[in-house]
Amino acid sequence: MLDVAKSLPDDPDELRQFTALLLAEVKSQAILIEKLRHQLAGHRAARFGTSAENIEQLQLALETSEIAIAKMTAKLRLPDEEPKDKPKRRPIPDHIPRMEVELTTGDDDCAQCGGRLRRLGEDVTEELEYVPGRFIVNRIVRPRFACSGCDSFTQAAVPSRPIERGRPGPGLLAHVLVNKYADHLPLYRQSQIYGREGIDLDRSTLADWVGKSTALLEPLADAIGRHVLAGQAIFADDTPVKMLAPGTGKTATARLWAYGRDERPWGSDVPSASWYQFSLDRKGQHPKDHLAKYHGWMHADGYAGFEDLYRSGDIREVACMAHVRRKFVDIHRAQGSAIADEAIGRITQLYAVEKEARGSPPDRRAEIRQAKAKPIFNDLELWLHAQLPSISGKSPLAGAIRYALTRMARLRPYINHGILELDNNTAERAMRSVAIGRKNWMFAGSEGGGKAMAIAYTLIETAKLNGVDPQKWLADTLARIPDYKINKVDDLLPWKSS
Repeated sequence: MLDVAKSLPDDPDELRQFTALLLAEVKSQAILIEKLRHQLAGHRAARFGTSAENIEQLQLALETSEIAIAKMTAKLRLPDEEPKDKPKRRPIPDHIPRMEVELTTGDDDCAQCGGRLRRLGEDVTEELEYVPGRFIVNRIVRPRFACSGCDSFTQAAVPSRPIERGRPGPGLLAHVLVNKYADHLPLYRQSQIYGREGIDLDRSTLADWVGKSTALLEPLADAIGRHVLAGQAIFADDTPVKMLAPGTGKTATARLWAYGRDERPWGSDVPSASWYQFSLDRKGQHPKDHLAKYHGWMHADGYAGFEDLYRSGDIREVACMAHVRRKFVDIHRAQGSAIADEAIGRITQLYAVEKEARGSPPDRRAEIRQAKAKPIFNDLELWLHAQLPSISGKSPLAGAIRYALTRMARLRPYINHGILELDNNTAERAMRSVAIGRKNWMFAGSEGGGKAMAIAYTLIETAKLNGVDPQKWLADTLARIPDYKINKVDDLLPWKSS
């Protein structure tokens, strides 16, 4: 320990110098303690449950890779190859109820000679279907008729199916997709659940179905993307997704991007939608490619990769007050800072004005904001500037204030434009399902699996935004889309479903 009596100088000038050095050291230690407390609070908040078992991670890696392969096979119309180690298809168990559908041509007479048709036999295709809560088997019976007056015969054509040569019905495919991407249930767990019902559906089989289903539905996801980018103002965010790095046995950090359109706050009846895109990294080129044809406002955080978009002038930035507030909340929780508490209170006043303006037309919203929000906004900006000289420039609080002042300069347009929002919460809500699901499936197995995931999230989250049951809508869409003309795919969008 320090021997104070021996260490203190006797000379008054030296004593003052020693005191100044000691105070500087105390201040330095206080700043360090403050930073460490802030980091510790952040780590505690970020922690989640125990990591999954290694075998579960392996199952998840396999299923995402298999989804990617199936999606590519369907997209390129490649013939299905049967690997030697692929599980053999077993008969559908007899205890599953059968619902028989008989398809005939509707003719009693031969189309060739007019002779009377007699029944020779029939072809039966069994399709495993899922009705919520139970499995059923659709028996599609197609009688073969031969003419009694000539050698010709006739039979109804096989109806189009979502997966050619496959046996899942559209309802079962929809059920698997919704279980995985809306209810966060990995395919290997679904396989276990079906096994308890006496249905043998291997994880690799389910992965094949998911890959081919998302490939079939991709034009619909693209149509949702066009709808989002037709808006005057959109919301953008991204989140990290771990992806297996081939040949390394390790994971790399990929990204899932979300772009949203939600005009309900200003009274518009235009359908809301979320469009997701997957990329291998977070380079700014990706949003530049996604938004190449977009012109308008974009709510976003302070990601530097967006700067090129703003410099072009085609896209105008709107910052996010929720990000500003969150930094003060974190500091207040960690340190009980009175300045952070005051900042939170002032920001709360801005949200109270938003509550009053919600649902009003854009012009009225702008009037309310100019009359009530603008004075609060200006006072908050001046007050933040006034706090900086009184605190250490290296403290987390000073960093939060500097961040707030930078972002508020880019948030000011919301005051004069009623179509804009105070925050980017629309995009953050779009990421909520991804964040929850990520704790279950842990990582994407490949780029193809990541793109299939983006398609599924686009469809399911957009259906939910419009109050449409994604299970029922996807089942109906998967039944209809195989025969649908590509130029009329917009008719299948969730907000147009009956």
